[in-house]
Amino acid sequence: MIARLTFILLAALIACALAVVTAQHKARKLYVELQKEQTAAKRLDEEWGQLQLEQGTWATHGRIERIATRELNMRLPVAARIEVVPAPKESRP
Repeated sequence: MIARLTFILLAALIACALAVVTAQHKARKLYVELQKEQTAAKRLDEEWGQLQLEQGTWATHGRIERIATRELNMRLPVAARIEVVPAPKESRP
């Protein structure tokens, strides 16, 4: 009887030990994956910042006006030819 109980307890102990080892291994793998994803997120944030700076540079008023004047031969119209068109009012149900 005692030998049987000892065997059951030993089997439970081995099962628990294997479960702990498996859980630790899985946790380590997930932690490594988390670190890789955080590194990728940092890299993407840096790239996003660079793209925002680049967009700001490309969209400056001076650059747009310079391209419109030099490359597209656009000029400001005479004040008498400028018309302001009001935006249509939204109707709400």
